[in-house]
Amino acid sequence: MKNLDQIRQKYVEQYRRKLGKDRIVVGLGTCGIAAGGNKVLQAIKEEVASRGLDVEIDFTSCIGMCYCEPVVEIALAGAPSVIYGNIIPDKVAKLIESHIVNKTPVYEWAAIQIPGEAAPYEGISVMEKFPYYEKQVRSVTSRLGRTNPESIVDYIATGGYEGIEKALQTDKQAIIDEIKKSGLRGRGGGGFPTGTKWQFVYDAQDDKKYAVCNADEGDPGAFMDRSVLEGDPHSVLEGMMIAGYAIGADEGYIYCRAEYPLAIRRLNLAIAQAEEHGLLGDNILDSGFSFRIKIKAGAGAFVCGEETALLNSIEGERGMPRVRPPFPANKGLWQKPTVLNNVETYANVPFIIRYGGDWYAKMGTETSKGSKVFCLTGKVNNTGLMEVPMGITLRDIIFSIGGGIQGGKEFKAVQSGGPSGGCIPAEHLDTPIDYDSLTALGAIMGSGGLVVMDETTCMVDVAKFFLNFTQNESCGKCTPCREGTKRMLEILQRICEGEGELEDLDTLERLCKVIKNSALCGLGQTCPNPIATTLKYFRSEYEAHIIDKRCPAGVCTALKVYTILEDKCTGCGACARNCPTGAITGAKKEPHVIDTEKCIKCGTCIPKCKFDAITTA
Repeated sequence: MKNLDQIRQKYVEQYRRKLGKDRIVVGLGTCGIAAGGNKVLQAIKEEVASRGLDVEIDFTSCIGMCYCEPVVEIALAGAPSVIYGNIIPDKVAKLIESHIVNKTPVYEWAAIQIPGEAAPYEGISVMEKFPYYEKQVRSVTSRLGRTNPESIVDYIATGGYEGIEKALQTDKQAIIDEIKKSGLRGRGGGGFPTGTKWQFVYDAQDDKKYAVCNADEGDPGAFMDRSVLEGDPHSVLEGMMIAGYAIGADEGYIYCRAEYPLAIRRLNLAIAQAEEHGLLGDNILDSGFSFRIKIKAGAGAFVCGEETALLNSIEGERGMPRVRPPFPANKGLWQKPTVLNNVETYANVPFIIRYGGDWYAKMGTETSKGSKVFCLTGKVNNTGLMEVPMGITLRDIIFSIGGGIQGGKEFKAVQSGGPSGGCIPAEHLDTPIDYDSLTALGAIMGSGGLVVMDETTCMVDVAKFFLNFTQNESCGKCTPCREGTKRMLEILQRICEGEGELEDLDTLERLCKVIKNSALCGLGQTCPNPIATTLKYFRSEYEAHIIDKRCPAGVCTALKVYTILEDKCTGCGACARNCPTGAITGAKKEPHVIDTEKCIKCGTCIPKCKFDAITTA
């Protein structure tokens, strides 16, 4: 069998030469581009050209620190690499002058310093102890922010395609056994054991089988899969190839939402590069194994994240879940046995085959092995992408990695698992993150989205927000989801408007149980989770809305009562002059008052008051 040794040696040398030069690297994931990364890259090119400097200029993907994009890394030959955050074009001239020309880093702009590179062959950088990375591990994300995602040279030089090369020389059942030994569970939802799923498809008797990748990441605030596709597309292709070889498939599909144009572009480029190198297509590495991958762009329906709805969409049908059984492992795409895993699951596979199932199983807990990629958003200081060992606590993620709550406010809850997940309160911050522990709390792992909320968040409003999302995204096929979510949403709206009754809480709890037990698909079955957990942990807030006609967080507009605090009001009149209905009155230099009958609760007065004298409690 043809091997990769010759081309790998060539690419390792190219990669070493690149790392050995003075170089500037700009982060150009979607987050970096949105923050102005392309403009920064252009400014760097112009500045370097105008000075006639011999500097390697490159780009990479998101390194994870979304909170300080645009990110620029500068590495001088033989010196530690420095990553700068929040770089704008106006800072570029000083950065080049100081760091490149005068060899003096601009430390006040530095986000992190990397003392040295690991062997390029391994592809994993050794980062200095830094709060954001101190408790992380980097395997799936090891190339993100460290290599050029559009370069197959970088991928092969850092161990890429070693996994498929090794797999093609291994018995198919032995590959599946290695995946089982690793303990890898599906990273996109309920956490079904990956090796078991592969075994089902391997055992299925049919002349045609498929490997499908679910990249239809639809959870609000989730961008794990997008980041992996943008930052390391070849790893997903390689994982799918290994799966295809192990189960006996010769064709694969990546179902990626069309809202991810950069991910789709880099996937297409990676497919073309792999085909050009004989790593994808017919007779891969002269092994007799052939495998092709196609991309299907989805239109953004949340329900297409459910595996059977996704398969229907690939087939050109309406994206609606199928009744199960039969399961996709027996009758999946075009009624053929199909393995369906998400992006992160496939990206783990090459590492497991390279280093072995035992290596992977050393990370994590007894029932949840390995690492997990999360994205942290909401009211937290360090929003971004992270990869952590299973079993780490929510407290470590939010306060050690995430840097705590914005503005020094109190932590209130974290939503785990997107619209199908649950809200976890402060009393459970020390819960280890694994599939079973989160399920016990009424949440789910999901694909890995974590949305942090502080004391200013109304939990009834949060439940309404997520239910509004799932109700809008319901495919409408089954009555429990179609009608049940609508009834629950109507009740939540009444409560937020001060028109709820205590009996509504019993009705909500009953509807949660009915929908969970009778909805057709996993999305319908889990959509009550935000309501169930907020009722369980924050019932007093529901009761305040219903009994006291008050929103404790001051969020629900219909329940807001604008009041001027007498001890803080100086009588400057700024609020009165800007009130559109004349609801605020008072003598000059005397405390003012608000006529609640005239007040339309527009909030105009609050930013006009310089003394924080207006409250909505």
